[in-house]
Amino acid sequence: MTYLCFIWAAERHAGSPCVTASMDDIHFEHTISVGQVVNIKAKVNRAFNTSMEVGIQVSCEDLFSDRHWRVCHAYATFVTQRTNTGKKVILKPIVPQTQKEQVEYSVAAERRRVRMVHDDIIKDLLSHGSVQQADNSAVGNAVAAERTKVESVELVLPPHANHQVNTFGGQIMAWMVNVATIAASRLCQAHPTLRTIDMFTFRGPSQIGDRLLLRAIVNNAFKNSMEVGVRAEAYQEEGPNRHINSAFMTFEVLDDHGKPCLLPRIRPEPLEGERRFQEAIARKKIRLDRKYIISRTQGEAPLSVPWDPTNQVYLSYNNVSALKMLAAQNNWRLSSEKDKVHLYTLEQKSMLSFRVESEVDVPAHRAFSLLAEISNRPSWDTHYRKCELIHQVDDDDFLYRVVTPSVSHGALGSPTSSSQGEGILQDFILLASKRKPCGSGDPYVIALRSVSLPTHPPTEGYNRGEVLCAGFTILETKNNMSLIRYYNQASPEVLPYISTDIAGLSSSFYHTFCSCSQYLTRNRQNVTSEEQTGQYQATNTDSPTCETQVDALSVALHSTQL
Repeated sequence: MTYLCFIWAAERHAGSPCVTASMDDIHFEHTISVGQVVNIKAKVNRAFNTSMEVGIQVSCEDLFSDRHWRVCHAYATFVTQRTNTGKKVILKPIVPQTQKEQVEYSVAAERRRVRMVHDDIIKDLLSHGSVQQADNSAVGNAVAAERTKVESVELVLPPHANHQVNTFGGQIMAWMVNVATIAASRLCQAHPTLRTIDMFTFRGPSQIGDRLLLRAIVNNAFKNSMEVGVRAEAYQEEGPNRHINSAFMTFEVLDDHGKPCLLPRIRPEPLEGERRFQEAIARKKIRLDRKYIISRTQGEAPLSVPWDPTNQVYLSYNNVSALKMLAAQNNWRLSSEKDKVHLYTLEQKSMLSFRVESEVDVPAHRAFSLLAEISNRPSWDTHYRKCELIHQVDDDDFLYRVVTPSVSHGALGSPTSSSQGEGILQDFILLASKRKPCGSGDPYVIALRSVSLPTHPPTEGYNRGEVLCAGFTILETKNNMSLIRYYNQASPEVLPYISTDIAGLSSSFYHTFCSCSQYLTRNRQNVTSEEQTGQYQATNTDSPTCETQVDALSVALHSTQL
């Protein structure tokens, strides 16, 4: 039923048949018992050229106690099928109406970016030796992995397929969960509870008359959880087996109080079993990163998350999506205005955010290129005493150390400082993530957040400051001009810079933004060929940065093994 809601939402928007390309991670927060009512809501969050992201929320209610609770929240990517003449069906764009819809619409582009590199992250973890090797000598009394093997064959009948005679993706997943549950129970000798299903991609269709061969095995057992890998292959009476899907599921065994039980260890098979054992450890690391960095709201996560190459993708996602979610808030209040430079504030519980905006006579792609060079910011922002590039992660992400003057006599000092007083500077370790528009109407984005680096610990003479969420959005307006907006969720180190402006006692924000505008105007000429290419890609929704990634999903050419 959940899958039907997915496909109905997708096909209602597309007006044509659609197929599932991929599913994001699914985290089951609670279980559902017999006799309870399940509520399912599905909605298209964003449509790209020939693909769309559909979000679904599953909740449960007990009619006798009037209790309601959320079970899970997931995202799926659907692609339209070609017409009978072979033409692609181009989707109409989604127009978000509410603040929540605007947030989902904006962050959908970042979620797709993460999907594209999910398999590569595991490969990088293994290739760089970041995962421990299996120690078979220490698991002599462990359960042999081959004892947990399960094989099952299912015949695809008409009730299992949609109107295109393709097997429901949800039906395939239900069969896969069944064999995974049996494999998990063979290890723990108890009834396991499914907790997560990792992100996966459908590699090809299955149709009525196919036999589905389902294989499952426990890849690794951790202290309180185990990972089960499942592989689904389809075949006819003649012809080779077709790899339809692979999925990785995490199970727990709960005691009478609902607490996870201790599980026996697993002894992997040689070669292929050891490969699965190692990859399970890598996937656990990725799950923790995703849960720790992505799943939490900005207010719940600590400011300076340690940065390393293995969690870079998720930190970058969190960085950009946090700024997009802040920008999508609709209850900003105008606090001050001077010569068309506006200062807005937003109060949320104990958090104060501010936004400064103005229109400048500079093309958006040029303003983006200039402001993305954070190293040049001291030339126009007096709050930046020094800015040095520590590391260029890739074309879109950079690590900087920024030095700013102290705003008080040590009152805001870091507890790591040995002495605090007048003249002590503040420094920040920042991750800067830049994004070009993924579609018409999207802004350019330059997001900033604090991270911690072992190579750059707090040092004597500097108070280590932290930035929760900050950055620029740059939107192209009429006559080749740009609307520049700067956002900041004010941490204690930042608030003194802006508090007098909010109170109307000064206008330093105005002078800083005027200086920024002059910097952009002085350098608006000499557009490079790279910027011209970027401008074309930003306005062309068929650009490689957007739609070729979707094509990769639709043809499902990933090569991850189970």
